[in-house]
Amino acid sequence: MLQRMSGVFIGAFFGTVFVVANAHDPLNPAIGIALRVLAVLTFAGLLTLALRAGRRGRPAPDDAEVPQADWFRGKFAFVVGAEAVLLVGGNLALRAAGAPEQTAVAWIALIVGLHFIALMAVWKRRSIVVPGATLTALGATGLGMAATSAVAWVPFVSGVLSGVALLGGCAYAITHTYRSTARP
Repeated sequence: MLQRMSGVFIGAFFGTVFVVANAHDPLNPAIGIALRVLAVLTFAGLLTLALRAGRRGRPAPDDAEVPQADWFRGKFAFVVGAEAVLLVGGNLALRAAGAPEQTAVAWIALIVGLHFIALMAVWKRRSIVVPGATLTALGATGLGMAATSAVAWVPFVSGVLSGVALLGGCAYAITHTYRSTARP
């Protein structure tokens, strides 16, 4: 359970970072602050629930989401390495092409989403395809928006909404794990 929860913590942390870093203009400042506070509170709540699940015991044996022996080696390392290369290389290419600075968050969302889709195949966990597909779509949408007059909204679409998708996916995973630890 610890390996699975560490992946969920990472996702929830970066979901929070997506929201906190991108909830700004053109949003109303009060809405931006509210979104940031909600993201941090959600992260704290997910962390608390995950810790409680860890104290309650192991998931039931028939749980389809029981973690594999080692999630963070081999193919995982390859996927994360490819992600890092694509993040850096893609952002450098976008800058060199003169793309607006807002495309950075769209590119990040696109690559992070694709990394989740690849990890679904590695980990054999269908539950991560929804946030993966959502981030991929939000990243692609933001890249498309960058060429329009709506470029100022790219951080909201590709950043804030991606953060919400990550936090939602993590909430699903943590809630599922918490329920599977319930004692009869």
